[in-house]
This record gives sequence, structure tokens and C-alpha cells, in this order.
Amino acid sequence: MISKTALRARMRALRRRLAAEAPDAAVGAAACLPDNWPTAATVYALYHPVGSELDPGHIRLPALRRALPVVIRRDGPLVFRLHEPGETLVPDLLGVPAPASAAPQVMPDIVFTPALAFDRRGGRLGQGGGYYDRTIAALRAVRPVLVIGLAYAAQELPEIPMDEHDQRLDAILTETGFIPVARETR
Repeated sequence: MISKTALRARMRALRRRLAAEAPDAAVGAAACLPDNWPTAATVYALYHPVGSELDPGHIRLPALRRALPVVIRRDGPLVFRLHEPGETLVPDLLGVPAPASAAPQVMPDIVFTPALAFDRRGGRLGQGGGYYDRTIAALRAVRPVLVIGLAYAAQELPEIPMDEHDQRLDAILTETGFIPVARETR
């Protein structure tokens, strides 16, 4: 089996190519969102795209408040702060644009996460820093959270190598559709 490091390099190259070939893929992905969200959901979390990550900026869940992640510790989970489109963002610890410290911190009910690759069992390959795995584990330890990977359809693999700490997705959103992960296949 290919190492995660080698797989990440291969998938980053693929994602760069896909981003160049399909600049409107994010609009297509947003159009594939289902209408039926958990009724108890109040906050959803997006992310600020880095490099060729699929931009979640077109995702709108009007009845819910929107949050963005912030890195405040290199070895810790992300925190989420409320953010409205157009509000000023400041660099977090890793230099990624994020809401300022004055923005209210929240616990999202729905988390959209970038993916370098995914499989139909909810496997997700991330950038390798472990931020989303730590964050999702921390959120799930408190209460249920719906975790949706955002990727190009061509980033699907038959199987993602998973370590014990890796957190599985509940669904995947691509420019071609919304793919729920069946619980029995997770």
C-alpha cells in the first residue's frame, strides 16, 4: 500500500489539475447540497480555502449561523468563531485568514472539511497536520456533529488508509453530488 505521504503528493497534484480544469466546481458542489438538514442544527462551519482546495464560499445554509475555524495551538483542535461574509479576517497561527479573537466562539453542528481524497466509507485524507481529526474527535466527544468532506469527484479513491486517530466523514460533497456515508460501511 502507498504511504500517506506519497498519496498526499499525488492527490495534491491531481487537485491542482482539477482546480485548473474546473474553476466553477465549487458552484456545482453548492448546488448539490440537500435540503434536509438536522432540525437541531444551529451553526455550520466552513473553511478558508488554501491553495487548490475547493472553495466552500458558495455554501449557504440560510437558517443557520456560519463559523470558520481558527488555529490557536499547533497541537490542538481548531476552534470555531462566528463569521459573516464580508467581515474582516485576520491570519491565525498558521497564517490562514480567520475570524478575529473578538468573534464569538461556537461549537458547530455541521462541519465542512477539505479533503485531498475520500472513499465511500467516509475515509478522508487531509493535509497531514491532524487539525480536523483532533477537532472532530473533540466535537464528537461532546455531542453529535455532521462532518461533510468537500472535494472534487475525481478525488475519490477505492480506499483511504486510515490510522486509529483518523475520523471518518458522514458525507461527501462534490461538484457532481452529495454522497451520504452508510453507517454500516463506516
